[in-house]
Amino acid sequence: MNIGKLYIISAPSGAGKTSLVKQLVADLDGLTVSVSHTTRKMRPGEAHGQDYYFVSVAEFQVMQEEQAFLEHAQVFDNFYGTAQQTVEENLNRGLDVVLEIDWQGAEQIKKLLPDSLSIFILPPSTEVLFERLRNRGQDGEEIIARRMRDAVTEMSHYNEFDYLVVNDVFEQALTELKSIVIANRLTKQRQLHNLRPLLTSLLA
Repeated sequence: MNIGKLYIISAPSGAGKTSLVKQLVADLDGLTVSVSHTTRKMRPGEAHGQDYYFVSVAEFQVMQEEQAFLEHAQVFDNFYGTAQQTVEENLNRGLDVVLEIDWQGAEQIKKLLPDSLSIFILPPSTEVLFERLRNRGQDGEEIIARRMRDAVTEMSHYNEFDYLVVNDVFEQALTELKSIVIANRLTKQRQLHNLRPLLTSLLA
């Protein structure tokens, strides 16, 4: 059975991670995003079960106690977690799975699943990051300043990741993400499953 690959994608807020992942999944077959649980409030345009599973703090704590999460972390004043069962089911179906999580979650996942691949998305500059946060129109100046401070902490963990992608030009960053996924699908381990009939006939 061909087991899927787990990809961890992290970035500071405003680096464009969500837009890149959404297009990546739309462009590549056999790739899905694991929907995380969160205690933060739903934003305009978001849908429960599609963007996140929006739960109360009490519900989140019950899942923690039941050890239902592969990883969980507190970001700002909210909690986020990745349900283990959903990820394992998708991987066992042969799907590649993307986790959009912060460096804390990435660290936890790497310990549990060392074969996973991690990608960190960087902005081209602090000035661009600031403008992207401001142009989203979601937060006030105080929150933006806080996100900028936290971005420095987040980016300081870049060395813990397998791949680094700079999101300056969106299409270029998207191409680089696709290259990572496609290259890993061509490894001998993955291809032995897909090409076994061909290899048998070629070597007969």
